[in-house]
Amino acid sequence: MAEGTKNLCAQIPASLHAQVRKLQEASGKTLGQYMTELITAYYEYEKGGACNMANVKTVAFQIPTELMDQLKAYLEKYNMTQKAFFLDCIHRALAEDAEQKPEA
Repeated sequence: MAEGTKNLCAQIPASLHAQVRKLQEASGKTLGQYMTELITAYYEYEKGGACNMANVKTVAFQIPTELMDQLKAYLEKYNMTQKAFFLDCIHRALAEDAEQKPEA
């Protein structure tokens, strides 16, 4: 039997709200699904004291200094982390790819 649900409502800064909604929409999940996943991951992290490395991989690559400077300015302007930026890019690219119909 599926567990029942309850509503959770809280005031958060508008910039954080915008960031959460943007990432949630890019994920393709409902707000409830996204927040459940986010909160669950947080509490799992808190219990273990460290990220479950079996479920994550590291991505690293080099970019030109000028591009990095532009990226830093963008991240500061939109109050984003590099991780949030690249996860959003990945989620959007995968969502766009999933929406494309195969050519006949």
